[in-house]
Amino acid sequence: MQRVKHNWLNLGLMHLALIAYTIIALFPVVVILINSFKTRKAIFREPLALPTSETFSLVGYETVLKQGDYFLYFQNSLIVTLGSLFFILLFGAMAAFALSEYRFRGNTLMGLYLALGIMIPIRLGTVAILEFMVATGLVNTLWALILVYTASGLPIAVFILSEFMRQVSADLKDAGRIDGLSEYRIFFRLVLPLVRPALATVAVFNMIPIWNDLWFPLVLANSEETKTLTLGSQVFIGQFVTDWNAVLSGLSMAILPVVILYVIFSKQLIRGITSGAVK
Repeated sequence: MQRVKHNWLNLGLMHLALIAYTIIALFPVVVILINSFKTRKAIFREPLALPTSETFSLVGYETVLKQGDYFLYFQNSLIVTLGSLFFILLFGAMAAFALSEYRFRGNTLMGLYLALGIMIPIRLGTVAILEFMVATGLVNTLWALILVYTASGLPIAVFILSEFMRQVSADLKDAGRIDGLSEYRIFFRLVLPLVRPALATVAVFNMIPIWNDLWFPLVLANSEETKTLTLGSQVFIGQFVTDWNAVLSGLSMAILPVVILYVIFSKQLIRGITSGAVK
């Protein structure tokens, strides 16, 4: 009984820590939002104050919508992010299932090889990646970004999902095989529903870096038709003059999809992080 109380106490403290972390993480977002509705002078004079009738201004949003094709940038970012997450979760889950379910020579070495991608930044291979994209004709296409982000997200996906899939009951999978289910049906119908918290965790961990990335859009897809939201917002940042109203307004509009996706995945994310805390 004492052990159960101790486990529930640890779980409660973990939830409180997650709530506190969320509040701290959202504070800069709130500051950006309130300053996006203020005049330039008010931004620098009172950055933490709420907009008033004297300081309220929509000039930043008007500038963002008039200068550049903001909705095209938004669409490109959404396509790249959702496409990358789809392939990361699909291929990562399939690789994790193979590593956790089947025993073969080189299983451990294969897992270590895939884990190396967590320790080695993909940006170190920028030159080789650019040469490959030029040779295949994928420069200035959204597929170039999707492929790169998928490759960068697979190591952490395999690492997390394989640990969760090892906890899925072997009896359940054997029962499915006895009933005549193929390995694909066992994977999609039995295993994936049981590891949804882990899938949400992987999605959140990869979603924000992909949405906010500037490096690869600048290198691989910097044409006007393929610019992402982060790259398109750089037009308001100059060497000598920066339009802070437009920058803050653009960032505010860019934050909303990430917040919405985070809210959608938050419940499963917390379940994934706290999994096993009350065993």
